[in-house]
Amino acid sequence: MSLCLFLLWLVTIPLLAYSQSNPRGYLLNCGAGPSPGNDVTVGSLKYITDEGFISVGNTSTIKQDGLVPILTTLRYFPNKSARKYCYAIPVIKGGKYLVRTTYYYGGFDGGKEPPVFDQIVEGTKWSVVNTTEDHANGMSSYYEIVVKARGKALSVCLARNNMTASGSSPFISALELEYMDDSVYNATDFNKYALTTVARSSFGDDGDIIGFPDDKFNRLWQPYKDQNPVVPCKYNVTPSDFWNIPPAKIFQNSVTSSREKPLQIKWPAGSLPSASYYIALYFQDNRNPSPYSWRVFNVSVNDKNFYANINVSTRGLTVYAPQWPLSGQTQIVLTPGQGIPVGPVISAGEIMQILPLGGVTVNRDVAAMIELRRHFDNPPSDWSGDPCLPGENSWTGVTCSHGKNYRITALNLTGIGLSGSLAPNIANLTALRHIWLGGNKLSGNIPEMGSLKDLQSLHLENNQLEGLIPQSLQKLPKLREIFLQNNKVKGDVPHTPQDKKKNIQLKNDPDSGSQSPARM
Repeated sequence: MSLCLFLLWLVTIPLLAYSQSNPRGYLLNCGAGPSPGNDVTVGSLKYITDEGFISVGNTSTIKQDGLVPILTTLRYFPNKSARKYCYAIPVIKGGKYLVRTTYYYGGFDGGKEPPVFDQIVEGTKWSVVNTTEDHANGMSSYYEIVVKARGKALSVCLARNNMTASGSSPFISALELEYMDDSVYNATDFNKYALTTVARSSFGDDGDIIGFPDDKFNRLWQPYKDQNPVVPCKYNVTPSDFWNIPPAKIFQNSVTSSREKPLQIKWPAGSLPSASYYIALYFQDNRNPSPYSWRVFNVSVNDKNFYANINVSTRGLTVYAPQWPLSGQTQIVLTPGQGIPVGPVISAGEIMQILPLGGVTVNRDVAAMIELRRHFDNPPSDWSGDPCLPGENSWTGVTCSHGKNYRITALNLTGIGLSGSLAPNIANLTALRHIWLGGNKLSGNIPEMGSLKDLQSLHLENNQLEGLIPQSLQKLPKLREIFLQNNKVKGDVPHTPQDKKKNIQLKNDPDSGSQSPARM
C-alpha cells in the first residue's frame, strides 16, 4: 500500500502552555536529560524525561521565549546507518493505547526547514512526519494513533525516508501514551487495524483546546467554528453513557440552523485521501425537555445517508460508522425531519483514518533476539522495536521471511566489532538458515543449536570463543558450512559419509579472514 494512504493529517497546537491535570500513562519530555531534576510541568501535567525509554540519539535545547516546557528540548538522531530509532514503553499486553507524538523544530540544527521522516508504531509504518507548514506558522505539530499493544513493551520508532535531507536528522519533542478503556472505539478490530486521528473537534467553540481533565484519556478536541449559528446548552451529560466516553465539555455549545433548514458543515477543513475512516458524531438538544417537542433529523456525509431519524434529547446522543469511505472535501448535512419545528444541532465529531496493520514477527523470535541483544556488549544501535518490520527498517544484519507471521532466517554481523557472548536462546530461532558472526570479539561457549534444523551455514571464525564444539552441529541435516577457525574451541565435528560435501574449517589460520555472504 502506498505511503500516501498512511499520511496522518497534522493537528496544530499553540506554543503557549494550556492547563491540564496529570492523566494515567506515560508523558515523556524528549531530550530533557537524566532524572531527577529534569521533569517538567505543563499546566498540571507532569512530564518525565525520556531517559531509560530509548538508548540512542542526541539531545538539544531550543532557546525561545514563551515555549511550553516540553518544546524547549528534543531528541534527534544523526546516525544515518541506523534503520530506525525506537522507544520501548512498558505497557499491558493486549491493552489499547492512544499514542501522541509532538514535534517542534525550532531550527535546532541551524537549518531553515524541519526534516521529513517516517514514524512507526508496533512494526507498522504509521505516517510521514512533515511539520514544514506548521513551523512556518510558528506552531508545533502532533500526531495521534490508537493501537493495541502486541507485547509488554510498545515500540514507537522514527526512521529516515527518501524525503529526509542528507544534512538533517529525525527528531521528537514529546511522546505520550494513554491507556484506553475497552469500550472506546470498540467497533474497530485492533488486531487488524489502528486508528490515526484526522480531526477531533468541538463545534461552535472558538476558545481553548479541550483535553485532560475534561477528557479522561487526554484526547485533544480542537475548537471548530464556521458561519453556522451557535447555541449553548445548560444541561449536563454523563460521559460514561457513551461508549467513547467523550468529555462533557464538548456538549456546552452546538451549531444549528434555522427552522426547517438543513445544517451544512464542511469538516474537516482539509482534503482527505481516498481511504476508509471511523466517524463518530455527537449531539445534544439545548431546549427544555418536552414529550411534545422532538428534535429529529437525518444525517448524510458526502451525499450518502449516514443515519436516519436521529432523535436528540438533552441527555445527548452519538452515532458512528466503523468504516466509511471518504475522499477530498467532506461535507456533513443534517436535514430536519418532516414537521419538526426546529433545526438540527451537532456538538462535536471525530474522524480517524483506518490503518491496516502490517504483519507480525513471531513472538518466540522476538524474545530470542532480545536475549541475543542483551548478551552482546555493543549491539547495532537500531536493534530495538520489531526485528523484521517494516521490511525496509528491519534490524541491521537481520533477514526475515515474508508472510503473515515473519520469521528470522539469517543473521549477518560479520566484522562489526561485536563483543559479548552468544545467548543460548539463539537455538529458539528455528527458521535460521545462516549465522554469520565471524570477525568479531565474541567470547564464551558456542551454545547448543540442535533445534536449528534449517541451518545451512555457521560462520563464527575469528572470534574469542572457547569450550567444546557442540556435538549437535553434526545432527543438523542442512548444515553445509561450519567455520570455527581462529577461536579457542576444542573438539571436532564428527564426520559421516554424508558429510563429504560439507565445508568444515576448524584449524587456526592467521591468514584466514572472515567472509560476508553476498546473498543469503
